[in-house]
Amino acid sequence: MRYHQSGNIPQKRHTIFKSPEDKFYYEQLFGTEGFHGISSLLYHIHRPTQIKSIGEAKDVTPKIAVDKNVTPRMFKGMNVTPEDDFLDSRKFLMVNNDLKMGLSKPRKSMDYFYKNAECDELLFVHQGSGTLKTFVGNLEFFVGDYLIIPRGTIYQVELTSDDTVLFVLESHSPIYTPKRYRNEFGQLLEHSPFCERDIIAPTFVEPKDEKGEFLIKVKKENQITDFIYATHPFDVVGWDGYFYPYKFNIKNFEPITGRVHQPPPVHQNFEGHNFVVCSFCARMYDYHPLAIPAPYNHSNIDSDEVLFYTEGDFMSRNHIDLMDFTLHPGGIVHGPHPGAMERSIGKKFTEEYAVMVDPFRPLKITEEALKVEDPSYKTSWLEDEDKTLEDRSQE
Repeated sequence: MRYHQSGNIPQKRHTIFKSPEDKFYYEQLFGTEGFHGISSLLYHIHRPTQIKSIGEAKDVTPKIAVDKNVTPRMFKGMNVTPEDDFLDSRKFLMVNNDLKMGLSKPRKSMDYFYKNAECDELLFVHQGSGTLKTFVGNLEFFVGDYLIIPRGTIYQVELTSDDTVLFVLESHSPIYTPKRYRNEFGQLLEHSPFCERDIIAPTFVEPKDEKGEFLIKVKKENQITDFIYATHPFDVVGWDGYFYPYKFNIKNFEPITGRVHQPPPVHQNFEGHNFVVCSFCARMYDYHPLAIPAPYNHSNIDSDEVLFYTEGDFMSRNHIDLMDFTLHPGGIVHGPHPGAMERSIGKKFTEEYAVMVDPFRPLKITEEALKVEDPSYKTSWLEDEDKTLEDRSQE
């Protein structure tokens, strides 16, 4: 992240700051990891602590169906059920102690505010558009955008259509850009596949000076609790710092290519504790005269591998649809489907786009995932089968 400033702030932090009407503004430190991690200072018209009431907690713990998984799996995102409510629409398919991930198909904008008080959020926009409204400004989003929302951010989502599809990842650790692409001052290096110009900070909007009853749903320890506050949470007159939501579009990722096949780390976009997120993008294939563009077989001994397919045709897989998830558990060898390696030889480029997550601790499979699983996927590498995946799935 880089330093950003919006609105009006005092010349010196932790000092008196008043409105033109000689009323105090109220400073808030917004950050993680105690007083050690990155942070921002926000200045509110009203005290941001005015709770009027707290409702009952609603448990939203994902229900685990498979606690210990060694089976390659495919989940058909197309079959995930849409919901009107933004939070109800989150269907987590795979979880561990570091993260949760799945798909969300909200049909309506939020008429309340939301704060995830335990996880950073990554929302990837597969379909749809809208505006992420936060207490530090707004971000318009479109297809291909990653929205990185730090824990503690109070936000609303306004949708422009009822067919939005979001890949959702919640992380119990902060989500950062890869450390190996940054120098000791935090600047992205020249060989990084993206730069600071690709990272879009929120646009500042005029603060809301309103009193009343404002519902903020707060998530903590897999429970969502309704808080009623006495003032509008978007009353920030200015802020500065390093800690804020931002967006990055997958098509601004500049792929690193080589004479022979490059391994997944060259596609890395983000990282958290015990996981990485990669962006597979349209790119030139390997250019050694004997190169095999298809990935080689590998077993990922120390990590599971999840791919979410979002655009284009996928050279290494047969019978993959957009919105599908594939899961290859650590220690189980996987690779291209039969015929994919041979088809790839001589190809010059690909137009595929996918989001890959590699968790370094095993994933558990939820009941929601089993509702949309294609059980035939695990045997789809058998060369002597002449039936399609669709035929086998109906048996």
